[in-house]
Amino acid sequence: MSVNEGIALQELRCSPQHSREEQVAQADLEGVVQETVEQPSELRSDEQEDWRPTRRYQMILLAAGFTMIFHVIGLNSIYGIFQEFYTSPRSNIKNAQGQDALVSLVGTIGTCLTWSGSIYVNPLIARVKHVQWIMLAGVFIMSLGIFLASFSTELWHLYLTQGLLYGIGASLYYFPILALTPVYFDQHRGFALGFILSGASIGGLILSFSISALISHVGIGWALRILGVWNLVAGVPVSLVVKKRGNFYGPGSGSSRVSLSVARRGAFIWQAFGAFLQAGGNVVPTYFLTTYSVSVLSYSSNSASTLLAISNAVSSVARIAMGILADRFGRQNMLIASVLLSAISVLALWPSAPRPRFIAFVISYVILAGGYNGLLPATIAEVYGVQHYTSVNSIIYFIRGLGALFGAPLAGVILGSHQRGFGVYSSSTTSMTDLHILRTKYNQVAFYDGAVLFVAGLCIVYVRWSDARYRGRWQWKA
Repeated sequence: MSVNEGIALQELRCSPQHSREEQVAQADLEGVVQETVEQPSELRSDEQEDWRPTRRYQMILLAAGFTMIFHVIGLNSIYGIFQEFYTSPRSNIKNAQGQDALVSLVGTIGTCLTWSGSIYVNPLIARVKHVQWIMLAGVFIMSLGIFLASFSTELWHLYLTQGLLYGIGASLYYFPILALTPVYFDQHRGFALGFILSGASIGGLILSFSISALISHVGIGWALRILGVWNLVAGVPVSLVVKKRGNFYGPGSGSSRVSLSVARRGAFIWQAFGAFLQAGGNVVPTYFLTTYSVSVLSYSSNSASTLLAISNAVSSVARIAMGILADRFGRQNMLIASVLLSAISVLALWPSAPRPRFIAFVISYVILAGGYNGLLPATIAEVYGVQHYTSVNSIIYFIRGLGALFGAPLAGVILGSHQRGFGVYSSSTTSMTDLHILRTKYNQVAFYDGAVLFVAGLCIVYVRWSDARYRGRWQWKA
C-alpha cells in the first residue's frame, strides 16, 4: 500500500542553484511527507554538533520506519483476506455472509483515515515536543482496534474497531516517522526513504501468508488478538526511537492552504478529481481479489492469500521499473499510461476470467497500477512547482483518502447479497445457476471499476494538456 516531502523541499526553496529537474527528482523521492520541516535561520555550532545523527541511530531509524510501513500499509493492502472470511459461510459476524458492500466499508474506513489523517496529525507533530507520545498513542489505538475486533459479532462492531480505531491509530503511527526521517539523512535521504517504503510490499507479502495461516489454525478471533498484541509489541520500540532533531521543529508550521492562483487552475481541479477516482478504482481489485478467487474460481482461502502475496511481491518490483521508465519518458506520460493501461487490463482480462486469465490480470494490474502511487508526488511538484508542493500534495492525498472510501463499497453494492460455497467445479444445476449469476455480477464490478479508472486516466490527460497550455509550450517528455 501505498508515495515524502520533507526537509529537502525546504533546502530546494533556499538553494537557487538547483535546477527544476533536480527539484522535481528530489520531491519524487520524498513526496510522502505531507508538510515541510522548517529550520531556524541561525544555529549555534555546538547545537549542530549535539544533534548530528550517528550512523547507529540512522540504522535504528531505518529499521523503525520499515517496521512501521510493514504494519500500516502492509495491513491495509491485505484487507481482502478479512473480507473473504467475513463474507464467507465461516464468518463470525451476524448477517455478513455475502454482504460485500457492508464488509468492504470496514477496510475502506481504515484506509481512508490512514491517508486523510494528515489533516490532524501534522499540526500535532508541529506542536508536540516529544513525538514519541503521538506514535505511542497511535500504535496503542491501532492495536486496540485490531484486538477488540476479535470480539466483534456484528458489523457495527467492526466499523468501530477494525475501521475507526484502526484508521485513527494508523495515521498517528504513520505520519511522524515519515515526516522526521528525512531530517537525519542529508546525503542518503532518497535511499533512506526508499528503504522505508519498501516495507509496504514486504509487509503485504508476509502478512498475507501469516494472517491466512492464523485464521486456518486458530480462528479469526485469536488471529486478530495475536495480530493486535504483535502490533503493539513491535510498535512500542518503533515509537520510542523516533525524536525530533534539535534544529528542526517538525511539519505543519507552514501554511497548508492551496493558494488561489493554484486553485483556479483547471489542472488542480482535474488532478483532484482524477486522484479521487483513481483511489476509488484502485482498491476494488485489491479487496475483491480473494473473494473472486474463492467464490468463482474455487480456489481455497490459502491459495487466494498466496495470490494476494504474489501481487504484493510483483508490485514492489513494478514500482521501481515504473520509476526508471518515468525518468526516460516523462513522469506525467507514465502517470497517464499507468492509469489508462490499468483500466484496460481490468476491462480486458477480468470479466468472466478463468484461472489462467485471472492470474494474468492480477499480475498485469499490479504492474500497471503501482506506478500511480510512486509517480503522483513527483507529478504534483512538476506541475505546480516545489513552492506549492506541500499544500497541493496534502489536499490531493486527503482527497485520495476520501476516494478510497467509495470504491469498494459501491462494488459491493453491485455484487449484492449472494451465497458462497460453489465455484467453477460445482455440478448441481442450482450451483451452476448461482455461479452464472455471481459471475455476471463480478463482470459488472469489472466494468464499473474499469470505467472509473478510465475516467481517472482522462482527468490526468487533461492535467497534462492544461499544464502544457499554462507553460505556453508542449513537450513530449513531461
